[in-house]
Amino acid sequence: MEYFSVIGGLILLVIAGDKLVDGSVAIAERLNISKLVIGITVVSFGTSAPELVVGIDAALSGAVEIALGNVVGSNIANVLLVLGIPALFYPFACDDDEIQHSLFYMMLATFLFILLAYFGPIYIWQGMVMITLLVIFLFYAVRRARSNIKILQHDIDFAERALEDTEQQSDKVTSLTRSITGIFLGLAGLVFGAHLLVDGAVIIARTVGISEAVIGLSIVAIGTSLPELVTSLIAARNNHGDVAMGNIIGSNLFNILAIMGITSLVAPITIPEQFFRVDFPILVVTSLMLIPLAMGKIKINRLTGIVFSTMYILYLVFLGTQSHIFA
Repeated sequence: MEYFSVIGGLILLVIAGDKLVDGSVAIAERLNISKLVIGITVVSFGTSAPELVVGIDAALSGAVEIALGNVVGSNIANVLLVLGIPALFYPFACDDDEIQHSLFYMMLATFLFILLAYFGPIYIWQGMVMITLLVIFLFYAVRRARSNIKILQHDIDFAERALEDTEQQSDKVTSLTRSITGIFLGLAGLVFGAHLLVDGAVIIARTVGISEAVIGLSIVAIGTSLPELVTSLIAARNNHGDVAMGNIIGSNLFNILAIMGITSLVAPITIPEQFFRVDFPILVVTSLMLIPLAMGKIKINRLTGIVFSTMYILYLVFLGTQSHIFA
């Protein structure tokens, strides 16, 4: 039964996250909010909404390791899986200056998070630091965007391209009532889906005899990364490499600063020793692998996709063979 709970929770998270983004974008457009702001905030964060809700629900349920594993595992999956799979079918290139600027902040956030984790559990004050840094990043991202019209191509049209490729566009304007209903249904679906997922994951971990951290790093991480995967596939198919790369970088940045920051407000995050020996080093290596790709030094082609996808499969196999260490 717990397996159905996990599968059902994952499906509900993906559907609810999509409805939340659609409703939010529709309302923002009706209120004449800049599409630039929509792209940087609503849509980028909307694809990370499943991780956020799962993190909060896990913390409230006393399964903080699932929240931690979800963020670290999702960030690893975003690079190796979410970037690797689209490259297998739709090779693309990326050498945008703004992407490189965002990558710098993502790397900074990654090293800051590991540094905070090294000095002990992450409490409220560390969480507030991370949330503050996210607000500062958003402020400067919007400010830079307004002064540089070129980045509109990969930031503000993000939602439109996703919607155009996932469904036939209609000339009818979505009503305000329908948009608001979509947001509430999306939020409710996220909360319920996260609850199903976390409960099922905890039961599986205890039944099989592996740690909640491994469940978070694998099953939960892959499930909550599905919105990013769908978005990157669509962007790569339309030859919008900057959108695909920006989606991954923005999601990883949000996962660390927002999800870990907000989760720490609910409950202290204790870091298992295994994360320092294995998962954090892999997180750093995969993050560094984005640098030559974002700078255009290495083209993201099928060979890149094969290498990245194979690395992720090997990582999952390693988690499976080493899971008894966590038990």
